[in-house]
Amino acid sequence: MERIAREAGTGRWRLALVGALLLLGVAACSPVMRYHGYVPNDAALAEIDVGRDTRETVQEKLGRPGVGGVLEGSDWFYVQSDWEHREWRAPVEVRREVVAISFDGRGTVSNIERFGLQDGEVVELSRRVTDTGPRGPGFLRMLGSALGRIGPGAFN
Repeated sequence: MERIAREAGTGRWRLALVGALLLLGVAACSPVMRYHGYVPNDAALAEIDVGRDTRETVQEKLGRPGVGGVLEGSDWFYVQSDWEHREWRAPVEVRREVVAISFDGRGTVSNIERFGLQDGEVVELSRRVTDTGPRGPGFLRMLGSALGRIGPGAFN
């Protein structure tokens, strides 16, 4: 009787161990999300008055953006990207939001726009191709063929 109870207890432990391993395996396959950047929500953007607020007041209300225009005194861009990482595969961007705040010549807000991933275009910034060297036979092949052309008359 004691032996049967011991075997039944061992079976439960095995079942629990298999279940735990199965649960761990399923959890390892679930995607990991990574969030980068900051975009103000609609309520925060509603506090900005177009034509009245300046760079300083926008900075007080929303904070300074991570990305500014190329030129000094140009537009501000708040950018947020959500990336999904799955096992060994390359990460995939699943969501991107950009809020662009434009300023006029006096430094007051002239426009506020929101863009999503569907509004974007892939822009190739630089297309530099590294030269891989001379095309055709390699050095060792050229050396071998040159040595193969040497005949007995070449040593006179």
